[in-house]
Amino acid sequence: MSIYSQKNHQRAFGTYPLTGDALLAAIECAAKVGYRAFDTAQMYQNEAETGEGLSATGISRDDLCITTKVNFENFTDDRFLHSVERSLKELRVDYVDALLLHWPPADGNIAPSLKMLQQAYDEGLTRNIGVSNYTVAMLREAVNIVDAPLATNQVEFHPLLNQDKLLAGANETGVPLSAYCSVARGEVFKRPIFGEIGQTYSKSAGQVVLRWILQKGVSVNVMSTNPMNIEANYDIMDFTLSHVDMARIDAMTHENHRIVSKDIVPFAPDFD
Repeated sequence: MSIYSQKNHQRAFGTYPLTGDALLAAIECAAKVGYRAFDTAQMYQNEAETGEGLSATGISRDDLCITTKVNFENFTDDRFLHSVERSLKELRVDYVDALLLHWPPADGNIAPSLKMLQQAYDEGLTRNIGVSNYTVAMLREAVNIVDAPLATNQVEFHPLLNQDKLLAGANETGVPLSAYCSVARGEVFKRPIFGEIGQTYSKSAGQVVLRWILQKGVSVNVMSTNPMNIEANYDIMDFTLSHVDMARIDAMTHENHRIVSKDIVPFAPDFD
């Protein structure tokens, strides 16, 4: 069972692009609402503030699920483990619950960084390992390189992007997906269908979108600085979308509206 399949970990609070007091306030609010899973990354440059915020909550370390991601610039023998140790120091923890590779290397040679990730696991710096932004072909290769199971492949996932190939690859390889850009950075709110479906369940458009993601078997990462939205994003476990409504939302994926494209991330792989 993946760490993200546990009920308290299916909904993670994402920290990008927050920093400073805004991040500290958001973490405090998220913790009070009930979030216990928190997601950060070296690339976000907010690990120290995330650690400060989580420490201030007073929540037991055993009750937290902390994920961070290694920046591809640290995918070298002389930098990888040192960067992870620095992340732990900034996060004020002895280990993270999940350590992910943030992006595959630009040259597509995934083996070296995966072996370094395995070493971090072997040395007890993380309880679980995973990847982010991997293609299906990369997942097939990855599961044969590492000894520890891969807990997740964190990818862009929302109702305006067809990720059927990745979902099939997740099922084939046993590497579950987790979602970033879960509401397509607000694009979903420009489509009335989600609000219309929400009226049936007395839920908001955002809650419908997040529930759809969960029912696709994908865990969610969401970020907000608005206390009402932070609570609403968490409050998605008390209803189930019907097969009809799931199918209506499935149809929206044919828009193929990708947020994180090569225009934004030139070193991104050729996505499925």
